[in-house]
Amino acid sequence: MAAADVIAIRQRVAASIVGRERELDLVLAAVAAGRDLVLEGPPGTSKTTMLKAITAQWGIPLLFVEGNADLTPAKIVGHHNPARVLREDYSADNFVPGPLVEAMRDGGFLYIEEFNRAPEDTLNTLLTAIADRAIAVPRVGTVTAAASFRVIASMNPYDNVGTTRLSTSVHDRLCRLAIDYQDEPAERAVVALRAPDVPAGLGSRLIPDGVALTRATRTHPDVRQGSSVRGAIDTVLVAAELCALRGISDPGDTDYVETVFDAMIVALSGRIHLDEAAETTAEQVLREIFQDHFVLDPAAARPG
Repeated sequence: MAAADVIAIRQRVAASIVGRERELDLVLAAVAAGRDLVLEGPPGTSKTTMLKAITAQWGIPLLFVEGNADLTPAKIVGHHNPARVLREDYSADNFVPGPLVEAMRDGGFLYIEEFNRAPEDTLNTLLTAIADRAIAVPRVGTVTAAASFRVIASMNPYDNVGTTRLSTSVHDRLCRLAIDYQDEPAERAVVALRAPDVPAGLGSRLIPDGVALTRATRTHPDVRQGSSVRGAIDTVLVAAELCALRGISDPGDTDYVETVFDAMIVALSGRIHLDEAAETTAEQVLREIFQDHFVLDPAAARPG
């Protein structure tokens, strides 16, 4: 892409994401330079949102692949249609392209989530495409990548269960960008954007409360991995519906605080992952966070 095209894409993409200006610049610079990239960060940090916006503005496809033990080379490259093979024998016409071949032919981004969960032989297939921009498919021939083809991978650094250590060869062929959670004002803006129907009077307190409670899950000593901003969005949306059901329209209502706790249980209890040594439950952890936010912190802030 020409520099003017990159600048134009950046301006349009920046309008659809919140608090990711630096990361957007770095991702755009890498893909515009023809580099493949691994995005390392927890879920809910706008990785997919950025890639969707970039490819949409660039006018190219974004193909999703989930990395897991079942992601074989045949699944990512493609296979010959068994029924047609029985009738016609193997040929290029009965080959069903997988996401890698589709992305290469169409010049799209192949986005592999949970990259470090994919088997080694599958990663080796990807390395060939990354290094040579072409792969040889038996009985089909050589598939050469279009100029805009990129491999973008993502990994969660906080989740090591079922993952494999990536080889030096993989790291050597990919640029890397670490993406962490956004700051509190940016997360409030994200929640406000995703919960536009929450009444303004209620949202003026509910959105800050939902974000603060969610962010507290990331620093609790018994939690190995806390919730992303998606937890805050769901806390706000569920709490708003509960308030409507219970006739609460003012955050000063005496039932508001307990209603927020009920929403927390639904929205956050499945999103936090406790430390293996912790002798507690998700509900108990959320109750502690709730009490810190609504009881201890306000009490500490009062004069005297």
